[in-house]
Amino acid sequence: MPRKAAVEMRCRLLLWFAVLLAAAVLTVVWGGSVTYDGRSLIVNGQRKILFSGSIHYPRSTPEMWPSLISKAKEGGIDVIETYVFWNQHEPKQGQYDFSGRLDIVRFFKEVQAQGLYACLRIGPFIESEWNYGGLPFWLHDVPDIVYRSDNGPFKFYMQNFTMKIVNLMKSEKLYASQGGPIILSQIENEYQNVEHAFHEKGPPYVRWAAQMAVDLQTGVPWVMCKQDDAPDPVINACNGMKCGQTFVGPNKPNKPALWTENWTSVYEVYGETKRGRSAEDLAFHVALFIAKKNGSFINYYMYHGGTNFGRTSSAYVLTAYYDQAPLDEYGLIRQPKWGHLKELHTVIKLCSDTLLHGGQYTYFLGQQQEAYVFKRPSGQCAAFLVNYDRRRDVNVLFQNSYYELATDSISILPDCKKVAFNTAKVSTQFNTRSVQTRATFSSTQQWSEYREGIPSFAGTPLKANMLLEHMGTTKDESDYLWYTFRFKHNSSNDQPVLRVDSVAHVLHAFVNGKYIGSAHGSHQNGSFSLSNQIPVNSGVNQISLLSVMVGLPDGGPYLEHRVAGLRDVKIQDGGKSRDFSQYPWGHQVGLTGEKLNIYTSSGSQRVQWGKLGSHGRGPLTWYKTFFDAPPGNDPVVLFFGSMGKGEAWVNGQSIGRYWVSYLTPSGEPSQTWYNVPRAFLNPKGNLLVVQEEEPGGKPLEISIGTVSITKVCGHVTDSHPPPVNSWTTEDAVRDESQHGKIPKVQLRCPPRTNISKISFASFGTPEGGCQSYAIGSCHSPNSLPVAKKACLGKNMCSIPHSIKSFGDDPCPGTPKALVVAAQCGR
Repeated sequence: MPRKAAVEMRCRLLLWFAVLLAAAVLTVVWGGSVTYDGRSLIVNGQRKILFSGSIHYPRSTPEMWPSLISKAKEGGIDVIETYVFWNQHEPKQGQYDFSGRLDIVRFFKEVQAQGLYACLRIGPFIESEWNYGGLPFWLHDVPDIVYRSDNGPFKFYMQNFTMKIVNLMKSEKLYASQGGPIILSQIENEYQNVEHAFHEKGPPYVRWAAQMAVDLQTGVPWVMCKQDDAPDPVINACNGMKCGQTFVGPNKPNKPALWTENWTSVYEVYGETKRGRSAEDLAFHVALFIAKKNGSFINYYMYHGGTNFGRTSSAYVLTAYYDQAPLDEYGLIRQPKWGHLKELHTVIKLCSDTLLHGGQYTYFLGQQQEAYVFKRPSGQCAAFLVNYDRRRDVNVLFQNSYYELATDSISILPDCKKVAFNTAKVSTQFNTRSVQTRATFSSTQQWSEYREGIPSFAGTPLKANMLLEHMGTTKDESDYLWYTFRFKHNSSNDQPVLRVDSVAHVLHAFVNGKYIGSAHGSHQNGSFSLSNQIPVNSGVNQISLLSVMVGLPDGGPYLEHRVAGLRDVKIQDGGKSRDFSQYPWGHQVGLTGEKLNIYTSSGSQRVQWGKLGSHGRGPLTWYKTFFDAPPGNDPVVLFFGSMGKGEAWVNGQSIGRYWVSYLTPSGEPSQTWYNVPRAFLNPKGNLLVVQEEEPGGKPLEISIGTVSITKVCGHVTDSHPPPVNSWTTEDAVRDESQHGKIPKVQLRCPPRTNISKISFASFGTPEGGCQSYAIGSCHSPNSLPVAKKACLGKNMCSIPHSIKSFGDDPCPGTPKALVVAAQCGR
C-alpha cells in the first residue's frame, strides 16, 4: 500500500474510532468525582451546565420509564430527578417495598443506561402534593414525636430511612463516586417555609439533618432547597417560578447557583380554575437565572407529572399530576413547551464553555433593558439581551448593532453577534391531543352492581363517648370513616334539622338507612357544614354519617397534630337544640367493599352482585364490568364524566380517585378522563370496578378511549430566529455569513404516523396563530399547494419562511408570517 494511502487509511480508522468513542460517551455515564465551585457542579473535573427533569417513578409504570427518560434526553435533559416516597417504601414500620412502580433501583439503572445523570431527593419529607407529604402515617402513633424538628423520635426514624436509601444506592453502585448516575442528593425539603414555627427546635434540626446526610459519605454533594442558611458543605438551592429574580444566591462564594424546582405548570385541585404556564415564560426565567444568577443547574418540576394512582394524592389534588408538563400525564410530548425548551437547552450548550469560564459583565441598554455578557480572554463571547418591559417591543443598541427585543423576552447571542434564540419567539410546533372512543359500556347486560350497607350504631366496632378524630382512627387505611349514633324521638310529624360541622373533605348523611344529603369543603377552606331537614320516626332513629378524606394534608408545621373528621353534631327540633358531640358514638373504618377487596378478581366473588339498577341509583354503589384492551400502543383512558365521586380499579389496580361532580367556577369538571397504563391491562377480559359514593352515577355512559397527537401547527414570522439546529458549535466561531439562515415552519407527527391533511396554510398576514387562525388581508395563493407538496405523506417536513418558497411576494414591504396547520394519521 502506498504511503499516502496508508496514512489516509490510518486517519480514517482514527476518525472512526473517535466517532465510536463519542457515541459511547453519549450513552454511558462514566463514574467519578463530583464536587463544586462557585460556578457549577464539577463532574470528573469538568464544570457543567445541567438541565434536569423531574420524573417520579411511582407516578408512572416501569414499562413507561424507558420512553419517558428517552424523550427527556431528546429534549436536552441531562439529569433525571426524583423524590423518594417514604410512605410507599415503608407503609408499615420495618416492612419495606421496592417492587413494581416502587423499584427505584431499576429506575436509576434505566437512567444510567440512557446516559443521563440522576438527582436523588431523599427528603424524606417531600410534600410534592403527595399523601401526608410522603411521611408514613405510622409515625403519627410514635410517642412524643414532633415531625421535622429537633425531636429525638423523629430524627431516629428519619435517619433510619435515609440510611436505608443511601445504603441501597451504595449496594447497587448508583452513586457517581461508584460509577453510577447519581451526582446530587437532597436532604429535607423547603424547611425554611416552616422553620419559624418550631422556634428554638428549628435551627438545630437543620444543622443535624445536614451533618447526618454528609456523614453518610455518598461521594456526591448534598443540597437543601429553600434553605438560605444550609450548613456547609450543603448547597442552598432555589424553588419557584422566578428564581432569576427571587433567589438570594448561594450562601457561600464557593457554592454554585442551583434551581431544584422550576415549576412547569401549577398543580391542580378539584373545584379550582386550571392554571398553566407558557413555554415563553419558562424559557425567559431559565435564561434569566443563567444570565443574572450564574445559574448552572435547573430542574424542571415536573418534566413528566404522571398519575396519582390509588390514594396517593394529597388533599383535594387531582389524579392527573402536572399534565401541562413537557411530557403530559401519558408521556406524550406536549408542544410547544417541550420543543421550545429543547431549543433553549441547545443554545445554552453552544456557549456553555463561555458561560462557565468567562467573566460576567452587565450593561444597561435602556430603562427596562440590560445585557448580561460573558467573555473569555480567548475572545469567546456570549450575551443575553433582556427586555423586562411587559407592554412593548424595543430596539436596543448593543456592540454597535441594533436588536429588536420582543415584549418580556430575552435574546441569546452565543457569539455576541447573532440572535440564536428569543424566549418569546416560539419556532417549534404546537400540537393537539385528542381522545378517540374505542368502546362503550352502554348495555345494562355488561354491568353488575353491589350496594354498600349503611351501618347502624349497634353494628359498628369502635365505640366512644365522643367523636373520634378521622385520620388517627383510619390511620390512612381508608378515605372513609363512619360515625353512627341513635336517638329517640317522640313524634313522627316533625322534621328536625340535622347540622354537622366537619373538618374532613366530604360528608354523606343517612337517617335510618336512607340517604338525606351531602356536603363538602374545598382546598382553600378547611371546614364546612351540612344542614338538612331529616325524616324521623317516632321512637329510636339511626343516624349514620360517612366522613371522607380526599387525600391527607401534605405540609405545614406540626403535621402530626392536624385533625380531620366531624367536630359538632346537633339536631334542631322546634325551639330545642340537642348537641350530640359528647354522646355514645359508633365508628367504622372503611367500606365493606374495601375490606373484602371486591375490586379484585378473587375479592369480587365474596359478595353477591346484582343486575344494574336492581337497587335504584343510590349512593355507595359498586359497579363491575369487563372489557378488552384497545388495539395499538396509544395510551388508554376511561371516561368518567357521567359519574359523581369515587375510585376505580382495573384488574385490581387503582387508577385513582375521581370527583367529577365538583365543578370549577366555569362549571366544568376538573378531570373526566383517567389514565389506564397499558401495563395494567390484559389483551382481553379486563376487570373494571367503580366505587361510586354519590347517587345518580351513570355507568352506562362510561367509555374507554385512546389518546394520541392528531394535529400539529407551526407559526413563524420575519422576526423569528432561524431553527436552532441550523447552528453548530463551529458556526458560533465562523464569520457571520454562515448564519444567513431563515425562519422555518417545522412539523412532525408522532412515530408511525404521517401528515395526512393540511388544514390551513397562509404566507402573508394571517390572523392569529396556532391556537386560532384565519387568512388575513395579505395571503399568498400558493400557500396551500406549497404546504401540501412539502408535507403530505411525510412524518416530518420543513417550509422556509421566504418569498422564494411561495413564488411571489403577496404584499411587498409588509412584514409577513407563515402559519401551517396539519393533521396526523396512519
